[in-house]
Amino acid sequence: MSDTTMQSISSSDPDIEYEQTDVSVLIIGAGGAGARTAIELAQQGVDDQLVLGKRGHGDAHTTWARGGINGALGTHDPEDDWTIHAADTLNEGHFICDPEKVETVTQQMPDRLRELDEWGMDFSRTEDGGVDQRFFGAQSFRRTAFAGDHTGESLLDTLVSRAQELEIPYEENTMITRLISDGDSVHGAVGIDLDTGEFTVFNANTVVLAAGGYAAAYSRHTSRDDENNGDGAALAYDAGASLMDMEFVQFHPTGMAVDESDSEWAEWSGRLVTEAVRGEGGRLYNSEGERFMERYSPDQMELDARDVVARAIAKEIAEGRGTENDGVHLDISHRDASFIEERLPRMYQRFADLGVDLAEDPVEVAPTSHYGMGGVSVDEYGETDIDDLFAIGETMAGVHGANRLGGNSLAETVAYGTVTGDRIADRVTGSDANNTIPHSLRENLIQPHLDELRSLANADGEHDVMTVFEEIQTLMWEHARLLRDQSSIESGIDELERVQSMVSNMNVGPVGSESFEFAIDVGFMLTVAESVLRSAALRTESRGAHYRIDHTETESSWQKNIYVEQADIGGMRTWTESVDTPSPAVQAALDEGHELDYHQLE
Repeated sequence: MSDTTMQSISSSDPDIEYEQTDVSVLIIGAGGAGARTAIELAQQGVDDQLVLGKRGHGDAHTTWARGGINGALGTHDPEDDWTIHAADTLNEGHFICDPEKVETVTQQMPDRLRELDEWGMDFSRTEDGGVDQRFFGAQSFRRTAFAGDHTGESLLDTLVSRAQELEIPYEENTMITRLISDGDSVHGAVGIDLDTGEFTVFNANTVVLAAGGYAAAYSRHTSRDDENNGDGAALAYDAGASLMDMEFVQFHPTGMAVDESDSEWAEWSGRLVTEAVRGEGGRLYNSEGERFMERYSPDQMELDARDVVARAIAKEIAEGRGTENDGVHLDISHRDASFIEERLPRMYQRFADLGVDLAEDPVEVAPTSHYGMGGVSVDEYGETDIDDLFAIGETMAGVHGANRLGGNSLAETVAYGTVTGDRIADRVTGSDANNTIPHSLRENLIQPHLDELRSLANADGEHDVMTVFEEIQTLMWEHARLLRDQSSIESGIDELERVQSMVSNMNVGPVGSESFEFAIDVGFMLTVAESVLRSAALRTESRGAHYRIDHTETESSWQKNIYVEQADIGGMRTWTESVDTPSPAVQAALDEGHELDYHQLE
């Protein structure tokens, strides 16, 4: 088990003390990916591990995933199989996905769904008691298993319960601010107890980043402001790892479009209206009452890929056919109230609390930043360029390519949690336990970083932290938005330099305070923002979620991944690499050309 001792560090402030925790495997992030990794380790006999959560136990962004989790069980469509799931994923990723990682996830998922069922997950059921599966956008068959419209919450409850059965060590309200890396290997991490404001140095042989994505770097997004700020990607980048596909940010078609001057509604701006509403038959109409998806996608309609539907909505709004709150109408009132309450209970209740009956009235929706397809570059097991540093879940890149297939995010968390946990378990031996952090890293990395954190605390600067935070979000929304062009992207890069100049002059509270936490997030978001903008400027084509109004065509020469890493002389270095080819079995499924017959739902 982990061992904790008190240490002091020689620095310009001799009073800086920290706890040191020695552990074999440190997992940063307590959502679905982190929990499933910990479970796999425990099931294989690895007890010397520790899971860190930035929030309270069970309070992770996984709970906000509503619609479902994919796996080719064939509950309703027995002709479905993992190769067709992989083909759908590659198609909707516009062939920028890493085929090997896609195949890993799609092969894993039938067994992972059965496993979750065995562990007691509250899946919605068919009449004969099987795990039900629903239609979901851009999928050829009904392969999205679900628990009403609260699948993520039910998934995490199940994983937390299993972790507690296995007595997996866990610490909550701990924020990691820096990884301890020499550029070749990782040796642990530096963190802060957000309750006490105390520093902790985690001495670890292996570190797993399962810290979420970067969608909240935008002003209109589906996350809470204090999560998905790019922690995982920025921590890995600072440690010497490379990032990949950062330009591909998914704008979910249906975030809530509200009157932000109305205090009752303002807090809901951009919040996710799950794709399950459309999966259960919801229809989109513009302000003129036209079901406009007939013009953009007459075959798949509202269940086309998220990038297609999001662009269609954005164009309707831009061309003057938007609603009062710059959205369009989503209407499922043709369904019975009892059906909506059974299949979409959380959505039905949310709008009922706001005075809207989904069985009677449409709701206003518009695109909102939802998911980063990019992230840390990893190998087939989730390991980064830095030895013993892994990144999984939304923190990793490779599975989703240019556009994520709905229902694949939760699938990725449990699939790669299993694969990564298995890989680490093979390495962990008694002789590996409690390696010592090299003295040079204590002097040259830990000491200066703790000095920086101490200097940041109680800084009496000119700029409010939240003002700087929101400046970054606004910059990203305006310059790295759904519809992009070179001029706007380059203006965003220039604007980012102005915002960076504000960071050293912020007014910050004490260690552990909300403003201190957001000040750390500002640093993470700056790294992510620059990587998105520079990658978007480099990709002179339109592909998936990256749509360039000055380069509207998809170019075969751009079937490449864009990588970002720290340059030797400072700044960011970018380069490209070609994408691998799928296996013969998946290529055969691609050649068969499977496609959803949307009109089964009419």
